[in-house]
Amino acid sequence: MRQTVITLEKFYASGLGHATQDMAMRRLRSLWPDLSGQDVLGFGYCGPYLNSYMSAANRVVLAMPGGQGAVATTGSRGVIACLTEEDYLPFSDARFDNVLCVHGAEESPDLSILLRELWRVTRPEGRIVVIAPNRSGMWARSDKSPFGAGRPFSRTQLRGALNHAGFVPTVWSGALYVPPVRKLVKPGFTRGCERFGETVWPGFSGLVLVEAVKRLYAEPKGHAKKLVMRPSFSGKPIINRTGANRTTR
Repeated sequence: MRQTVITLEKFYASGLGHATQDMAMRRLRSLWPDLSGQDVLGFGYCGPYLNSYMSAANRVVLAMPGGQGAVATTGSRGVIACLTEEDYLPFSDARFDNVLCVHGAEESPDLSILLRELWRVTRPEGRIVVIAPNRSGMWARSDKSPFGAGRPFSRTQLRGALNHAGFVPTVWSGALYVPPVRKLVKPGFTRGCERFGETVWPGFSGLVLVEAVKRLYAEPKGHAKKLVMRPSFSGKPIINRTGANRTTR
């Protein structure tokens, strides 16, 4: 069962939630520095992460799973949030340039179906970023944040899930190297922990961020090649059943 939107709202309104958002946004901004003119979909609970993009993006839509609940959110085009099922998103094929999934993967009842739906609504060469708890990090073992719920992932597991859905992972990153303790989430301390963790312990981040691309045409694994068979002209000629090749007397 998913965490409710009320729980998520309370977390991001807290000091620990603000620090979490800042540290994750630092990495997301390095992947997506500018989304001007793009159509963007956020699946899960992505409002805190997409707010800064709304003024420049052409369109931002927040799709929230039914088990979680939705928050009434408005933008320049009116209401931009909707409640949806994971196995059938209410959008046409190849609709979005960028897709962000936060608080969406770890509590999904069937991740493969969810990723296939996100693949369907992503345009060719469009990009998806999945932010999920790292199974090797401290945040997945703590109940002080929503990232302690559901199942955490390793990079290998996320890579396999994205490949199976048809995405090609391109960039990996991490965030939340600071322990999930409220007293430690001071701006100066968190920035130092992030820089130290990225340099010394890159595999022990609290969150895993992966960017993947929807490619319709990809090289086969192992660069397998088929043998080209040459036609053989040896042997007996084929008999013309019409009689055209018969010898006239």
